[in-house]
Amino acid sequence: MSAELAVVIPARNEGRRLPLLLADLASAAGGIEEICVVDGGSGDGTARVAHLGGARVLHAPPNRGAQLARGIAATSAPWLLLLHADGRLPRGWEQTVAHAMDQGPGCCWAFHLGIQGGSLGLRVVERLVDWRTRLFQCPYGDQGLLVHRQTLATAGGVAPIPLMEDLELILRLRTVAPVRMLAGRLLVDGRRWHQLGVLRATWTNAQLRRAWRRGEDPQRLAERYGAYQKAQRRC
Repeated sequence: MSAELAVVIPARNEGRRLPLLLADLASAAGGIEEICVVDGGSGDGTARVAHLGGARVLHAPPNRGAQLARGIAATSAPWLLLLHADGRLPRGWEQTVAHAMDQGPGCCWAFHLGIQGGSLGLRVVERLVDWRTRLFQCPYGDQGLLVHRQTLATAGGVAPIPLMEDLELILRLRTVAPVRMLAGRLLVDGRRWHQLGVLRATWTNAQLRRAWRRGEDPQRLAERYGAYQKAQRRC
């Protein structure tokens, strides 16, 4: 792995899961130039965990788009890897990412999605996401995003919006660079699907995306999503 890569991780209350991702990143044989965790007001010690894990820690309002933009602006490496804090990188990820970077800034890249859990329904979701990503070049943020800084700037950067920042970005990004798939599955926490069930969780997420496409304010969508998460915790 060349030290031309900055990793930016927006986080909020991910103190239990973030150390596993930081351990994955620490496995890069050649090192990573910068690992930046942007904490959005966590109450569970996420910032301290990130610091102990060797990351640079910044603070921003609890707004994932703003957190990403803050971390990107604070780093300088030519390549950026944007990750969610609850993800786990696949074995051999560093070679996969290095190979993509060697091909130059003409493309941007995302991992295949993996979801923790053994149910058949989750495997179906993974395959549908594979299909969507290949056919429409439309990965979401939980698949990670590897992009050259100049390509991201050409697309207009990350919008400081609290929800749908990933979809809003990829729709602009794919107009300036094709989206390709990285080998391996980025494994995300499956709690959303386990608590509500695969069909209900998938349907709720689809409704949020549909509302955004119809022009609903991302702040209102974020409030709806927050209420949805609270309902999950009560289940």
